[in-house]
Amino acid sequence: MGWRRNGHKPALVGMAGPPTLWARKLEKVCGARGFGVFQRRDFCVTPTSAQEVMLTCERYAVQRLPFAEVSEQDLAFFERVLPGRVSTDPHELKAVNIDWLKMVRGCSKVLLKPKTTSEVSQILRYCNERNLAVSPQGGNTGMVGGSVPVFDEIVLSTALMNQVLSFNAISGTLVCQAGCVLEQLSQYVEERDFIMPLDLGAKGSCHIGGNVATNAGGLRLLRYGSLRGTVLGLEVVLADGLVLDCLTSLRKDNTGYDLKQLFMGSEGTLGIITAVSILCSQKPKVVNVAFLGCPGFSEVLQTFSTCKGMLGEILSAFEFMDDRCMQLVESHLRLSSPIKENPFYVLIETSGSDARHDEEKLTNFLERVMDSGLVTDGTVATDNTKIKMLWALRERITEALSCDGYVYKYDISLPVEKLYDLVLDIRSRLGESAKSVVGYGHLGEPRGRLHLGGRPQLPGCWRPSPVAVGRQQRSVAPNRPARRRTSSATASPPRPSCSCSASRPCWTPGAS
Repeated sequence: MGWRRNGHKPALVGMAGPPTLWARKLEKVCGARGFGVFQRRDFCVTPTSAQEVMLTCERYAVQRLPFAEVSEQDLAFFERVLPGRVSTDPHELKAVNIDWLKMVRGCSKVLLKPKTTSEVSQILRYCNERNLAVSPQGGNTGMVGGSVPVFDEIVLSTALMNQVLSFNAISGTLVCQAGCVLEQLSQYVEERDFIMPLDLGAKGSCHIGGNVATNAGGLRLLRYGSLRGTVLGLEVVLADGLVLDCLTSLRKDNTGYDLKQLFMGSEGTLGIITAVSILCSQKPKVVNVAFLGCPGFSEVLQTFSTCKGMLGEILSAFEFMDDRCMQLVESHLRLSSPIKENPFYVLIETSGSDARHDEEKLTNFLERVMDSGLVTDGTVATDNTKIKMLWALRERITEALSCDGYVYKYDISLPVEKLYDLVLDIRSRLGESAKSVVGYGHLGEPRGRLHLGGRPQLPGCWRPSPVAVGRQQRSVAPNRPARRRTSSATASPPRPSCSCSASRPCWTPGAS
């Protein structure tokens, strides 16, 4: 999708009308070769998936607190509350014990799958009385290991809490259970001419409850704001089984404390979110995506400023990625860049209600950034299939990074002008000890966000050390207890500290 030669005259593919100055300028820059067609062919298989992931309690110097062990009597109680939804199958438990990046592994022996808030309440009340540790889990799409148990905690999955409770077609208010998958909710509201205010690369697996519990930002934050503004109400079960019903659907409620805000971003430490009321916006009638190449990060920032000034109310997303990200996506996922090689790439999405108005604004913007040298190459998609192809280049970077082994991801907020300095500093510091240090992410948030991933070039027997750089933001992790991590910048060798037999007191995160 983009500008190419159509017969003997330059034509803008996918948009009606004569060629614009932007099309002619692209022809001058790129010649008549046009833009390559790229397809999503297959998924990569992470090499580490075939390796045994080390137990978290052996890798990190943490100890389990003296919680009780699950007994046969406990299993009998759970079976009475959740008939047929209590699993002790090692094969099924393997999936919930290992995080998505295959970096950490717990050793839980029990998986509970409630369907209702009442069942969650009964389970937590019982576990609180019995002093049993619980680890809530949603879609298990988190990047920092927070969605899996550290030791032998009971895993409480919200996967079966996947019902839409109500939808108001006038106000756009959606009320659903916490285990609803984000992509399925998006399809549900789009069929009713609305759109979810949140969009993530992990939308096919992540749960709305986990999104809220981690206060996920996502790709649409620039247009629709954060979840703290779009979530209208929550239903939460506290550690002692008490149900807190704040599931209002009013946009404004001054009748008391706004308690739901305590649980947004709390990551499961204060309670388990079981239902969400969220405000959906009207679905835009026209969506355009531009994929552009920039000669430097300074030009990326200037393009962003120009974009905000010229596109204004129709701007819905602005993402950037460096050239190393593109190389990884091309080599591991067999996706192809639709434009020539550049040091940086930006993806800009506009959404509105008037095709002619939006096309005119976008064309004027593209002409401006081309004339000023901020952009050297680009393509535009208006067809939904080609829009998804362009978005795949950005959304699947994490998948591409995971194809070569261990990945450290840090989701860091910095002033946008300093955002890429961190990548350069880390590359300089690590040198050849890391195969790749890449930078990509959202520029639409007030202070910018950066995903930093590196693939260590170390022997197969290497085990990562527990080094933390600041606080890690769990962008798509399900609601679950927080993990205690070292804040030291000095690596220390891991030492075994738990056999998960509970034969001696050891530490576990704040469970009920």
